[in-house]
Amino acid sequence: MKIVVLGGGISTERDVSLSSSRMIYRALKNKGYQAVLLDVYLGYEGSDEDVAHIFEKDCDWAENIGGIQESNPDISKIKALRKDGGRSYFGPNVLTICSMADAVFLGLHGEDGENGKVQAAFDLLGIRYTGTDYVSSALSMDKSLAKELFAFHHIPTPAGVHIRRGEEKAAEGCPVPFPCVVKACRGGSSVGVSIAKNDGEYRKALEEAFLYDDEAVVEQYIEGREFSCAVIDGKALPVIEIAPINGFYDYKNKYQAGSTVETCPADLSPEKTKEIQTISERVFEVLRLKNYARMDFMMGKDGSVYCLEANTLPGMTPTSLIPQEAQAMGVGFEELCEWILKLTLR
Repeated sequence: MKIVVLGGGISTERDVSLSSSRMIYRALKNKGYQAVLLDVYLGYEGSDEDVAHIFEKDCDWAENIGGIQESNPDISKIKALRKDGGRSYFGPNVLTICSMADAVFLGLHGEDGENGKVQAAFDLLGIRYTGTDYVSSALSMDKSLAKELFAFHHIPTPAGVHIRRGEEKAAEGCPVPFPCVVKACRGGSSVGVSIAKNDGEYRKALEEAFLYDDEAVVEQYIEGREFSCAVIDGKALPVIEIAPINGFYDYKNKYQAGSTVETCPADLSPEKTKEIQTISERVFEVLRLKNYARMDFMMGKDGSVYCLEANTLPGMTPTSLIPQEAQAMGVGFEELCEWILKLTLR
């Protein structure tokens, strides 16, 4: 079976995506699939004859992919690598090769990979892909829209407001009591996320968020424990607890080994475990998600649970959460990748 693993791109989560894609690619190769790993933005430079036989090439498509750096990559350097100037998001031959495959395993993260645009393009071209569709991708990626849906469907989530670039100058101070969390509205991997304890930190946090998006979400800071829970095919997996050694669960703590203590299954009562799993499955329904996703939570000191957001293409890196949740129920990484792929082919 011919599978394209699609990663890379030009979002701030490029390195994370390539790391996920490398692991997915090797897992599928070990399972006997004819797998090819492509960078969605850089594509594949080759003759028509070469492209026609790309799935027969005997090479390791992941051998030159490195690890995740402590800071997000310089996207301008990536864009400079495109010989055609990079007018299209899809690099040379990407759509042709994806059309030749039985399915595309999306290892993309962040903007364009998770906001529904790639999914919509593939739907129009009749290309099958892993993960959810373009509508649910867009709803989940926009933190403001997701919070509105959570509120309408009575899903507990931190109180917050939506701010567009320029509106912060007209407002008097922070609209949420300190400490608060400021997030780029459509970011991922905690890029553009800050915790502000006073007016000065709040203004700086908004400036940081607006580096990545024209819109931001300012929400109540929940002090307590952090959890995550994946849902595959509508059913919740074991809950995992995330405890950063220093600071909060930011980009560095997510992807640098040894920066965070992760416990799965989480040390929770059966009742609290069930509560988080039930909310996760409900979020899966409300955001119209398909196949698989991962929901993030905070638990306040009083035991109240709050859903922060949904991740439609969860990380599949060496430190990622969903592989650990799957392992807790006896499903290894290769089996997890094949499980997700079979949901797409079903």
